[in-house]
Amino acid sequence: MFELVTAGGWLMAPIIACSIIAFAIIAERLWTLRIRRVIPPELASQVWEWAKEKKLDMERMQALRASSPLGRILAAGLINRNASREVMKEAIEDTGRHVVHELERYINTLGTIAAISPLLGLLGTVIGMIKVFSAITTQGVGNPAALAGGISEALITTAAGMAVAIPTLMAYRYFRGKVQLLVIRMEQQALRMVEVLHGQRSRDSVMGDIA
Repeated sequence: MFELVTAGGWLMAPIIACSIIAFAIIAERLWTLRIRRVIPPELASQVWEWAKEKKLDMERMQALRASSPLGRILAAGLINRNASREVMKEAIEDTGRHVVHELERYINTLGTIAAISPLLGLLGTVIGMIKVFSAITTQGVGNPAALAGGISEALITTAAGMAVAIPTLMAYRYFRGKVQLLVIRMEQQALRMVEVLHGQRSRDSVMGDIA
């Protein structure tokens, strides 16, 4: 393995650096974007129980905000639960934009690595071919050993760049799709909470008028 790296020339260093960064980002995003972490399955029902029992004090709101990305969005709406539906939705959307930005953290870096890794490999190919033609110019074609170094450098860097780019691009597409799915699910739960709370408030108002 070490011989392949050294044969690939100095461009193997940035290609290897890209692979290390990509692996670190993929591992971090796999851990961070787990569905149970972003959207805890029992969170919405727990919030609804608190709302029915009128237990939404500041301590619970702080705990809700710190619990998960969905908790932050729900907390933004609950803080404004006594305001109009439009104000609640605006608060949820504002917080949602910040949450989405955090969910998409480092994903664009994966896309960048997927784009530049083949270019680094192509640059290595060009440099290797330049060495080959330089050897032909100075020594002719009768010395295969003089040509082998440039050819191997060209092929190794190309293969290394593609080996980094292909899985990185797959991970980039996967995480983009997963973030979109998580955002849709969080939006559905937040809007359902808004409708339920305002529906309950309307019923309470009607009952108060009757009484």
